[in-house]
Amino acid sequence: MSKILVINSSLSGDASVSRLLVAETVQRLQATEPNAEITYRDLGDAAIPHLTSATVAGIRAVAETPAELAAQALSDELIAELKTADVIVIGAPMYNFSIPTSLRAWFDHVLRPRVTFAYKDGSVQGLLQNKRVIVIESRGGLYSEGPAKAMDFQEPYLRTLLGFIGLTDISFVHAEKIGHGPEAREIAITTAKSRIAQAITPGFMNVLNA
Repeated sequence: MSKILVINSSLSGDASVSRLLVAETVQRLQATEPNAEITYRDLGDAAIPHLTSATVAGIRAVAETPAELAAQALSDELIAELKTADVIVIGAPMYNFSIPTSLRAWFDHVLRPRVTFAYKDGSVQGLLQNKRVIVIESRGGLYSEGPAKAMDFQEPYLRTLLGFIGLTDISFVHAEKIGHGPEAREIAITTAKSRIAQAITPGFMNVLNA
């Protein structure tokens, strides 16, 4: 039985395009494998705390104080969800040309030396393997091409962070120009749904079990 980890980070609630498309993605994954086990992590409703000088050693060094041990325990929990997942679905709206700070805080807890990545022979080795990632990127403007592409600090950043821990099988789905009015928003959603359908073929989950 495959396991799916679903991460939402939008703060927009029911009005969120990324949440709508994450739900569409999960529905299609369930259609390919109805018995898949799903874990939900909502960073919008239950934000991961940002690291501080009182907690950072729980992730980057040796945890000793109660605050550091609490940060390490949360990191252990989040990493366990990642390690057991076969497919990871991430809803990542573009906020100020990058990702929500809640999603950044999640990455700060799961990018952990000697646990999800290690340095070997002068290079970085990601320690998470054999997983597929689907990232839903909702954007108010058009950033995948044209003059504004240079301001896209969202997708390159996500690709780098995920690749750093070994997650390189990534499908990015864009919903762009959603801030250009109701008609443009609907076109963006329809186009993104079509791309999700193209990405999640009937044998999508089987590749992981081959």
